[in-house]
Amino acid sequence: MELTTIWFLIVGVMLIGYFVLDGFDFGVGMALPFLGKDDTDRRVLINTIGPVWDLNETWLIVAGACLFAAFPEWYSTMFSGFYLALLLILVALILRGVSFEYRHQGKGREWTRWFDQFIFWGSLLPPLLWGTAFANLVQGLPIEELSTGGWVYTGTLLTLLNPYGLLGGLTLTLLCFTHGLVFIALKTEGDVRSRARALATKVGVVTLVAAAAFLVWTVLMHGAHANAVLIAVLAAVAAVAFVVGLVANLRGREGIAFAGNAVTIAFALLTIFAALFPNVMISSTDPALSMSIADAASSQKTLELMTWVAVFTMPLVLAYQGWTYWVFRKRISRTHIPAAAH
Repeated sequence: MELTTIWFLIVGVMLIGYFVLDGFDFGVGMALPFLGKDDTDRRVLINTIGPVWDLNETWLIVAGACLFAAFPEWYSTMFSGFYLALLLILVALILRGVSFEYRHQGKGREWTRWFDQFIFWGSLLPPLLWGTAFANLVQGLPIEELSTGGWVYTGTLLTLLNPYGLLGGLTLTLLCFTHGLVFIALKTEGDVRSRARALATKVGVVTLVAAAAFLVWTVLMHGAHANAVLIAVLAAVAAVAFVVGLVANLRGREGIAFAGNAVTIAFALLTIFAALFPNVMISSTDPALSMSIADAASSQKTLELMTWVAVFTMPLVLAYQGWTYWVFRKRISRTHIPAAAH
């Protein structure tokens, strides 16, 4: 297998890691107004992700760094085309991160209420915009190859707001919401746990409909693709995993439900990457103008150096992340919230 293909897969794995891990962070943030009856409940919800949310976001940073180094043409064209959407994502993530740190400063109910709103919107907007962006990558974007070399995006933000793109954004948002609710049930005790399970079932049914529509649309769109069979198989695995997660949640098996949701997100993204391959950006203007993996890649020496760095650093990153989750594996309840924080 060529290094360009290997790094296409590595970028895919990084993004899968990000959406599986930060995905439940987003879901917890979206759950605040639905499960937080009072400030103690909201602190319980926030504390479920308190030790890990910033660590989960590092997957996005690493994915962006890998994309920049391994596929500079893809990075520059996509980031210039999605500039406004990515700026909104960045602002939302900053507001969410600041809110986690400052909401507990104890300066009154209005102070806390504002930061809770920031957490909610900072958790809702990123998956909505990410899903819309990735759906448009699969559908195709108005890009053209320049005579001087490179590619340029010729559309606008409104170009991204098409039915398929918006369905992709809605689907990823609902997946993250369900993922976060199941995580809350996995990490809490008592009434919060029961209400999280019940809401996960309701939201999960809506998510199943949206995800099925998006995956079927994707399979039909790429019926003539060289990877059509693989795309269909990956989409089917994602659908089955989500159904397994729903059933497990109904039976109170939160661990299996969480794993099912994680597999769903992973295979949904694999479906998108299979639909892209061997391109990284598909041109809706003219398929011949699409940007292939080879077109977008860095030099062979750069990829070789990056491969050695990845071989030595990734096991350390995975080990540290696994250790962090092990240390903070216990469930949280209202009794763990200090009286002064009530």
